[in-house]
Amino acid sequence: MNTDRATLAAMIFAVMFGQVALYPGVPELVAALDAQTTLDASTWFLAAEYAGFVLFAGVWGALSDAGGRRSRFIVAGALGGVASYALLVGLAWFTEIGFTTMLLIRFVEGSFTIGAFSLSITMLMDMEGGHGRNMGAAGIAIGSGTALGAPLGGQLSAVGPLVPLVVAAGLLCLVALLAVRLSERTIESRRGGIGAALSGLADRPALGLPYLFGFADRFTAGFFALIGTLYFRQTFGLDAGTAGLVLGLFFAPFALGQYPMGRLSDRIGRLLPVVAGSVLYGGAVLAVYLAPTIEIAGATMILLGIAGALVAPATMALVTDLATDRGTAMGGFNVFGSLGFLVGTVGGGAIADSFGFGAAFLAAAALEAGVVIVTLPLLVRLDVPRSVLLGDHDSA
Repeated sequence: MNTDRATLAAMIFAVMFGQVALYPGVPELVAALDAQTTLDASTWFLAAEYAGFVLFAGVWGALSDAGGRRSRFIVAGALGGVASYALLVGLAWFTEIGFTTMLLIRFVEGSFTIGAFSLSITMLMDMEGGHGRNMGAAGIAIGSGTALGAPLGGQLSAVGPLVPLVVAAGLLCLVALLAVRLSERTIESRRGGIGAALSGLADRPALGLPYLFGFADRFTAGFFALIGTLYFRQTFGLDAGTAGLVLGLFFAPFALGQYPMGRLSDRIGRLLPVVAGSVLYGGAVLAVYLAPTIEIAGATMILLGIAGALVAPATMALVTDLATDRGTAMGGFNVFGSLGFLVGTVGGGAIADSFGFGAAFLAAAALEAGVVIVTLPLLVRLDVPRSVLLGDHDSA
């Protein structure tokens, strides 16, 4: 059991690292893939993958449920991602891809990669040993993958714009090899997609609150993956490697803070971390834009990571607190999160392109802080034990 848990965590880490490693050097990458613009091309390159995530997460779940096994589908998803990355690199080296073809291949890559990623998390859900422990392993893997992927991805981009694609393909090969070694278990939970998420919302409308918070959080993640990177590079004249290090200033405290902040929410309740963390998060987003120097901006990114770590585990725990079918509920949370990332890249890119970086940062800050403030009256009236919202000390 322990070996499988560690293996699955390693697989999730590998997928996340490969995905995030592309972000710091995405302007050079899309140029190497024959895109003709910078902001628009970068926006659509990231968005195409997340469109595949949103549309096919439920498909892979349904296939694995029907087949009674998950690992074979993880292998298929990982190898499909490898083939897509290899096709992108091969076409870029030997011919002109064209913008539309690039986006199509990227969409196909996303539709395969989400199978490897989502089903690895689902296999952790299927395991015995405690939901908290299993999701903790997933959280550490996701956090550390993003924390290391950004700075190291920037260094890889400095070697060559296509190098992160090659590394991502190699990591997916490793995921496929590790999946073959996993022990299969009886599947007890059903996977959800958009339909299942909406069905779960109809049965338990209160889930809409953490889904909405998850959407806003991932919106800002998508925003910084693209708009933040471009802003740092254009405003402060950073190269891809340095921009990746700046992103790492956010991802490192975000990853390291997940477990202690999650435990904190068990002690003081979900309400304070979600509300205070979201307001702090929104304020930090705006402060990054207002920072006059890269040193101050970097320090603010650390604060942003701490705020994100305060919000994320408490929000996921709230899903668990509210859900009767945790697998479907968490699947719905991930679907809404992927939609948030997609809107963050496309919407943030569109706002920045039309009105400038200032308007884009203001929109991201307003969404993150505004959502929780507007929904606060509903949040305090949730049908959960008072100790869940306000902590065990209130029940003493």
